[in-house]
Amino acid sequence: MTPPVLTTARLTLEGPDPADLPDFAAMWADPLVYAMIGGRAFTREETWHRVLRHIGHWQVVGYGNWTIRERASGRIAGSVGLMDSRRDTVPSFEGTPEMGWALCSWAHGRGFGGEAVAAALGWADAQGIARTVCIIDPANTASIGLAGKMGYVRVADATYRDAPTLLFARAAPDVSPSASR
Repeated sequence: MTPPVLTTARLTLEGPDPADLPDFAAMWADPLVYAMIGGRAFTREETWHRVLRHIGHWQVVGYGNWTIRERASGRIAGSVGLMDSRRDTVPSFEGTPEMGWALCSWAHGRGFGGEAVAAALGWADAQGIARTVCIIDPANTASIGLAGKMGYVRVADATYRDAPTLLFARAAPDVSPSASR
């Protein structure tokens, strides 16, 4: 599937592109970005694998991540989207699409996260994806607040890679119980 392009007042969400590797390698090497997402810098190689995973999600499961661009400048602001991550979390949420977001540090505090997540969830809702989850580091108060604004409710204290994490879930509005994906 070709990722749809989503447009908001200030952002464009577009499919992942291998040409964006330098921007994402810089983002994932920034301590202000990775501090709450993995706790360590990602190498260029690991970031390349992430870009390939983002591209592959669209091809294999029909949803995935978008690259977030600021419309005014064209500058990459981060990524947002859905994943079939099959994480080894306790409790498990396998089979439920996982929403994730990460912003370049220059984009923090500007409302881009909420704008991008709302656009991605609007697309997911329109596709009939009845329920999504997200996991967030307990210290990441900004993402916990954003998740709450987007309708996510904390459903469990979880463990991922031997570290505590919080599991949140969101039901799509006006989705009948039979419409699930």
